[in-house]
Amino acid sequence: QVQLVESGGGLVQPGGSLRLSCAASGSIANIEVMAWYRQAPGKQRELVAIITSGGTTRYQGAARGRFTISRDNAKNTVNLQMNSLKPEDTAVYSCNVAVADFAGRLRGYWGQGTQVTVSS
Repeated sequence: QVQLVESGGGLVQPGGSLRLSCAASGSIANIEVMAWYRQAPGKQRELVAIITSGGTTRYQGAARGRFTISRDNAKNTVNLQMNSLKPEDTAVYSCNVAVADFAGRLRGYWGQGTQVTVSS
C-alpha cells in the first residue's frame, strides 16, 4: 500500500508563486513516474507536468516556462514550482505516481488533491 500526502496549495495573487509537494510512503521499491494533474471547475482533468525516474520532464503547453517539476528519489517526493500564476491556473492539483513494489508489481496511486486559487 502506498499513501500520498500533498501540500503547498493555497490562495495567491496573480503573478505570485506556489510550490506543491507530494510525498509518497509505504511499500515502495521505485517510483517510475511522478506527475501533477489539475482539474478546474467545469473542466476535465488535465496533465500539467510529468517526470520519469530518469529525470525526463514533459509539460502541458500553458505550464511550460512557468512551472517546474522535480523529484527527490531518496525522499520519494515530487515537487511542482509554479511561478507567474494566472487566474486560469486555479484548480485542484493532484499528484499521481506509478510505483513498483518489492515484488516488481506496478500500481498507480493518486493523492487527495490540494486546492490552488489564483485571485486578486
